[in-house]
Amino acid sequence: MAAPLTSVGLAGLGNLGLPLATSLVGAGWDLAVHDPVAGRADPVVALGATAVPEASGLADRDVLVLAVPDDAAVEQVLSAYLAHERPGRGVIVHSTVLPRTATRLAELAAGHGVDLLDAPVSGGAERAATGTLTVMTGGAAVAVERLRPLLDTVGDPVLHLGPAGAGSAAKLANQLTMFANLAGVLEAIDFATAHGVETDALLAAFETSLGDSWVARNLDFWDRTAAAYDASGTPVRDRPWSKDLAEVVEAARAADVPVPLAGWLARTVAARVEERAAGAVPAGHGS
Repeated sequence: MAAPLTSVGLAGLGNLGLPLATSLVGAGWDLAVHDPVAGRADPVVALGATAVPEASGLADRDVLVLAVPDDAAVEQVLSAYLAHERPGRGVIVHSTVLPRTATRLAELAAGHGVDLLDAPVSGGAERAATGTLTVMTGGAAVAVERLRPLLDTVGDPVLHLGPAGAGSAAKLANQLTMFANLAGVLEAIDFATAHGVETDALLAAFETSLGDSWVARNLDFWDRTAAAYDASGTPVRDRPWSKDLAEVVEAARAADVPVPLAGWLARTVAARVEERAAGAVPAGHGS
């Protein structure tokens, strides 16, 4: 019978990682955290977490939770974790990574007797703070069940979507759908504005029409998220409207799947989101 998993190490205290850490501490998990930016750990340390100066300081934890920016950062922290040989541990990758990265790292971890799940999330910082993120999990069913108490702390619902890589693929598919919707809403606003329709009136009309969507009803979500990224110093290239869409295109190319819409979105959406958030929306792009 596997030993209970009680101690958790979390790497990455950015827009997602900090509220995740807050949820874990609030639920009573024994939590150690690491972030290379000085001071980021202070709010969660004040709640009872322990901060470690190096990622290697998380290696003795029963479970490693990753909320770092990209594939390279995931690999770097995981390497430090696996260097400490102790089978029976678990890794939960909440970072959005390429499906092939998730598959390869799950195989690498298994070679050390460690369960690894790709478990990217959707819902933003607000839902992370309340433990109600949608968690899209890929990996062995037995590992999902073993790590479910931790997953349930941060997510509702927690969905098991298939083998390693499936969670990452589902998250990228979600991002493609979401940003396609966002691009459509912004273009619709441009069109309506040119014909004398106020944006608030247009969005109110959408709410009782077939054009209704979460994106249209929460159009300021990206403005708030961009402001949070600005405050934390997150480069534009690491923000989801840049990084995630680029990863959709890369993963599609690897799978030989044509994604012309994703290619166009990857070239255009990031600049539009940043323009809106900065309040520098050009003429003809009313909001």
